[in-house]
Amino acid sequence: MSIQTPQKPLPGAYIQTPAVSRFQSFQSRQPNAVSQQQNGKQQQSQALSQQGQSVQKGGQRSENQDIPPIERAAKAVNEALSEESQYPDLDSYIGQGISSDYEVTSQPAWAPFQKTRMHPIPDRIFEQYNRAQVSTIMGLFADFNHAWVAIDNALYLWDYTHPNPDLVSFEEQPHTITAVRLVKPRAGVFVPAVIRLLVVATTADIIIIGLSAQPAPHGGQSIALYSLKMSAPVKGLDINVIEGSDLTGRIFFSGRVSDDVYEFTYQQEERWFQNRCTKVNHTQKGYSTFTPATFFGQRAQQETVVQMVADDSRRLLYTLSSRSKIRTFHMKGNGVLDLVITKPLGQTLSNVGHMTSQSELISPSMAIMSISAITAQEATKTHLMASTSTGCRIFMSATSSYGNYSSSSNAPTSMQVQHVKFPPADTTTSNSTQVTPYANTPNINTSSRSLFPTRNAIRYAPGYFLAFIVKDQQSGTDLLFVSGPDTARIARPQDQQRLTRYAELALWLNLGSRAEDVGLATEPFSASFSPVGFGNELAVQFDKPTSEIAILTNTGVHMLRRRRLVDIFAAALRLGGGDEGLEGEVKKFIRHYGPGETASTALAVACGQAFDVTSDSRLARILDTDVLEHARKAFIEYGGKPMFNENSMLDQSMPAIDLVQPSPRHRGLARYISRLVRSVWKAPIIKEMLTPTGGLIISSSVPMVKLKEISQDLTKLKEFLNVNRSFIEGLAGPEALGNVKTKQDEVCLQAEHRALHALVVLIDNIIEGLAFVLVLYDEKIEETVLSLANEVRQQVRNLSYEDLCTTALGKQLAKDLVKAIVNRNILSGSNVETVAEALRRRCGSFCSADDVVIFKAQEYVKRGSEAGADSDVCRDYLNESLRLFKQVIGSLSMEQLHWITENYVSLQFYAGSVQLCLNKARESDRGGRALTWIQEGRPSGDKRIEAFEYRRRCYDLVHQVILSLERSRMESPDMVDGHLTLAGRRREEAADEIDTSDDEVFQTDLYDWYLQENRSDRLLEVESPYVITYLERRSSDGIAHADLLWKYHLQHERYQDAAMVQLALAKSQFVLSLDQRINYLGNAKTNASTTRPGIVRSTRTEVLREVSDLLDVANIQSDLLQRLKGETRITADRRPQVIEELDGPILPLTVLFNTYCEPAFYFDLCILIYEAADHRVASDIKATWQNLLESAHTQAELANDGPQPYEMVAETVRTLGNRLGLSETMFPVADLLPMLKRYAFNFQHNVGPETWVVDIFTDLQVPYEAIYAVLENMFYNDEAPFQGRNRRLIGNDIVYIARAWFQDSIRGSGTVFGGEDNALAVSEMLHTVMQSGLDERRLEECQNLRMRIENMLR
Repeated sequence: MSIQTPQKPLPGAYIQTPAVSRFQSFQSRQPNAVSQQQNGKQQQSQALSQQGQSVQKGGQRSENQDIPPIERAAKAVNEALSEESQYPDLDSYIGQGISSDYEVTSQPAWAPFQKTRMHPIPDRIFEQYNRAQVSTIMGLFADFNHAWVAIDNALYLWDYTHPNPDLVSFEEQPHTITAVRLVKPRAGVFVPAVIRLLVVATTADIIIIGLSAQPAPHGGQSIALYSLKMSAPVKGLDINVIEGSDLTGRIFFSGRVSDDVYEFTYQQEERWFQNRCTKVNHTQKGYSTFTPATFFGQRAQQETVVQMVADDSRRLLYTLSSRSKIRTFHMKGNGVLDLVITKPLGQTLSNVGHMTSQSELISPSMAIMSISAITAQEATKTHLMASTSTGCRIFMSATSSYGNYSSSSNAPTSMQVQHVKFPPADTTTSNSTQVTPYANTPNINTSSRSLFPTRNAIRYAPGYFLAFIVKDQQSGTDLLFVSGPDTARIARPQDQQRLTRYAELALWLNLGSRAEDVGLATEPFSASFSPVGFGNELAVQFDKPTSEIAILTNTGVHMLRRRRLVDIFAAALRLGGGDEGLEGEVKKFIRHYGPGETASTALAVACGQAFDVTSDSRLARILDTDVLEHARKAFIEYGGKPMFNENSMLDQSMPAIDLVQPSPRHRGLARYISRLVRSVWKAPIIKEMLTPTGGLIISSSVPMVKLKEISQDLTKLKEFLNVNRSFIEGLAGPEALGNVKTKQDEVCLQAEHRALHALVVLIDNIIEGLAFVLVLYDEKIEETVLSLANEVRQQVRNLSYEDLCTTALGKQLAKDLVKAIVNRNILSGSNVETVAEALRRRCGSFCSADDVVIFKAQEYVKRGSEAGADSDVCRDYLNESLRLFKQVIGSLSMEQLHWITENYVSLQFYAGSVQLCLNKARESDRGGRALTWIQEGRPSGDKRIEAFEYRRRCYDLVHQVILSLERSRMESPDMVDGHLTLAGRRREEAADEIDTSDDEVFQTDLYDWYLQENRSDRLLEVESPYVITYLERRSSDGIAHADLLWKYHLQHERYQDAAMVQLALAKSQFVLSLDQRINYLGNAKTNASTTRPGIVRSTRTEVLREVSDLLDVANIQSDLLQRLKGETRITADRRPQVIEELDGPILPLTVLFNTYCEPAFYFDLCILIYEAADHRVASDIKATWQNLLESAHTQAELANDGPQPYEMVAETVRTLGNRLGLSETMFPVADLLPMLKRYAFNFQHNVGPETWVVDIFTDLQVPYEAIYAVLENMFYNDEAPFQGRNRRLIGNDIVYIARAWFQDSIRGSGTVFGGEDNALAVSEMLHTVMQSGLDERRLEECQNLRMRIENMLR
């Protein structure tokens, strides 16, 4: 491979150009630490420059450099989303072992939860409570924002969020209520309005009541109860626990008299042997199913169920007994419930003992107070969490008989303790026991009694833990300990080499009352549908509502809100205590969560994403100027710097800029963007559904409100970046290069700018994409989508928001939808300009200012069509549309150009269509790349082909216009009564546009099309300089183009040019026969001989000479070819090769002579070659003539029935003489006549006429005096064999030629022998000849001739 000389780079034009150091003159002479560091940087900069130069010399270019900004930004967002989706699953940080990692904060700013408000219990409830006679129980339906209280036989529900709620009551039964539960109904049993079942257990029956909910005016929900008349007797069971399966609608319950598990079954209608409602005991069969367990009238002191928990993800039902025994049931189909695992407290303690045996918190004296299911969506191994009275959390896993973890179809057979989480350290005692189970792991406190005694506890995904501790038994109030996973620390642990630790943030809250119930007021948390990524609260902190927990006490409903990391950071900035405190809080964040997460969080706060509870218990955005300013500074000043990957310095194949890792600021920005758009990024923009009647309904896969929220958040982000652009490293612009000191800094800054700029571009694109979707749904989207082509519609159906905002296809599909919207408005008669302008303002990328002009011009075309093609109004509209289309010619798509052309042609606006197509073609290739490609011979594989192909698509439309013109001409004439018709005038205008176009590429393509359509006659009629250029350029491509070229010259009387083209054809390497080449040369000779004013004579003479010379060679080659076709000496295998070689290009004379003529003894052709080659060596010529005579004689002798040898010789000489034109050199009479006379004497004596030799020359019109002179020399030379008596043979010829000369000279008024001197000389010669012994006849002739000569001389 040849090494190319690289172009000299301009300073600063390439990243490989080293930056000049500003401190070159001030180098320290002492090699101190600073100078060594600087030297190291300089060496690295030199290596960097060498690397860049190496890349330049190699001509290599990184693929990463070619990525457009939008693709680069999309890649960054996708990487951020992928990183967030890899958040550790619960099993990864709750492994086999124990832990006690808590950070219990006393600082309000860092609190993981906060109380938002307390909703008091309405006075009307207290009024009813005061009337209680038997029992009172309370609870929450938090997902409906409702609380309930059962007072004796009455049940009251109220919306606790309403300041003065209405009570919804159920008082239609007389028995005391013992338990209440809200469950989901089984599908298909009740009407759709019944979305929940209210299960009410009394001392006598278990009843289900229908519940419906509707949005309330104040923002909550209003509920209504429906009597379903469904109940089952349960007298004596004393039900206290009810649980429902959301998936199957099954209802389970148990009572205080046994640990049996019952199921309440229900159906729409009664069936044979089965009532509408009944209860089924799944743990005991037979008589005990219908009879409570009693002994001699006294209740047995036996184990009972205190809690039930259903896990629909695994089809499991867990129960907790009063003796801390945990049972696991498998909910099968057809109403089956199998007990699969029973785990007494002793087994649990034994399992824990294998992990630690030094804790008094895990002992037989403790009790399990509650259990919480962990779904398969959250964890694969971990199934259940049990909370003990000592505050420990025991995580358990269940496995099947094959060692696999259980699933919905695979029931478990055993359960083991997986992990134990001990309480946080008790600050009131110092003698706690600590163990260190693993090396390099913080000590684990296994004896803290900080959570003792825990009265109740509950866990919500992804790990919110609430424990209610009764420190003071007399006060009757609970102390709440609440903790949650430190999500940011779990996601990005400080030590990547260690296993992820179960880090939690916690705080203490004094409720001041006793908790009665706890409920999740928001949707259950879930960041993904699989364990990996499920618990990532960071990913959804801007995408989903923050989790809220309602705690019902005897004073009211306390609302506990999970604080997001952005809320914590904002509070920390607010309460940081000035600039010094701010720096400390930011650095603390960086230590805990890393610079990237800190940058992302600071950016979110600066964009107004943080919330806090106000003094009046409202949740409001934190928009304090100081907080926003601190967040802005944190993002700018603590965003980090891009890093150069020094480990990749040796990779010479990559440009230096691709070895730079962008700053944490860039990662934070990409992470923030990904969190804003995560819910829509992969979602399709449309969702199609069919109605029962087959109609199409299209809806958004994402609620419109959500799209608007995302758009608003991105707009705020865009404004923030624009305002602070000059302060953000990487966005500050070229002036930031003034601060770089080394080459490495310069490259890093360029890489940072490239990365940040790409994200800024992406933000704009997403904002416009969302605005476009909102506009799309403002229109009649079903009609818009149905108007698309099937292929485009399928693409739109599969189009995601990511594709819409980041890909060329998405942008094109959006434009297709915009066109469909506009076209629909045009058809409906709406004001297109208004619609288009609205689209342009909201989503300029999909509907620009040019698009507005296009739509307006399209409307003019439509109006023109309505006015009629022959009206002046139509012509005005079309001219105006043409003017508008030309203004935005660069924005016209090929599809739009097709539409315009079709409409223009239908309205007979041919000239406008041609103009527009030609303008579009020229606009698409302003640099003339297509023309240079044509001029350079149309090389294949050239990138300029794309420019030509696009232009040709425009020209194809012109071709269609031409065809339309011809069809129109057949339908209506151009002239009527000698006047040009309107249609004719329009056709003439279009033809004039076509013929006078100065677009050489168009003319070239047009001529190609003419030839393709077999319209060469049309091409010959065109009066344009581009025709000759075209044909000259294409003449090298084929015979047809070259023939057209010389025909075009002839038709326009350029004979000299035609001759030159024909000469070139004869000399070309085209596949032409020799006869065709001779024909071209013959025509060329004729054309070159034709004179015409303006032709330079010297040029004509030169062309004519070249044509004649080549024609002579071609004729020789033709003779040779014909002779070789019949040559018997050539083998059958060799003959086709010889014919192919000769019946083609005209060969050089040297080849013809040396390869064919001389070896084949074709002496006549050799002589012709001498003539053509101007070979004047007399000896060679004479010898060849001698060989020719011998060859002719031999051939005649070999032919038995052929002519006499002398006849063959005579004919050969006569023929060749004619072809040579009596050339003195090639036809030397002085040599040939003696040679023939000797031949006649030696081989043909007395054969044939006596004068046949002399007759040859007279027939060839050799002058008599020349023949006479040769014979005279022969007579006097006395050479053998014409000596002695044989001299008379020469004498006879002299007499014969003298007589013929005499007779020729006396014709008319000529002088005898041309003059008196010649006559005297001839007379004397005849006198001498008479003495040579002539025969009588010749002697008499000689005497008579001499006498006549003398008489003439007197």
